[in-house]
Amino acid sequence: MTGSENFPPPQRDRDVSGWAFGGIAFAGTILIMIGAFQVIAGLVAIFDDNFYVVRANYTFELDTSAWGWIHLVIGLALLFTGFGLFNRSAWAGVTAIALATLSAVANFFFIPYYPFWSLLVIALDVWVIWALTRPGAIRT
Repeated sequence: MTGSENFPPPQRDRDVSGWAFGGIAFAGTILIMIGAFQVIAGLVAIFDDNFYVVRANYTFELDTSAWGWIHLVIGLALLFTGFGLFNRSAWAGVTAIALATLSAVANFFFIPYYPFWSLLVIALDVWVIWALTRPGAIRT
């Protein structure tokens, strides 16, 4: 006896269910769409300061150009990470969850500027987080 009989053989990549793989493809596609939406919203805010208008006395009021840059940077990061999800990279899965959370928080603070759009993006972010946290969705 060499002692190796006590240990099970190492497992290779477990087969991922069709549901989990579909969730990954869904999350990647939606993340790319959210990224494109964020880039467009950011560019609009950068190029036209008067497009987004907020009532006076909003606690988290920033210059519209600042919001534009925030949306642009988050959008580009979401686009890059969305394409990484199609390779089922572990870094892309973890990064996608973190960026979707960041995007949802940023859009929460953006609600007074563009309410319906912000709520839609928050809902899509939550959907992406849900899809990526299913068992077997992210390789470890």
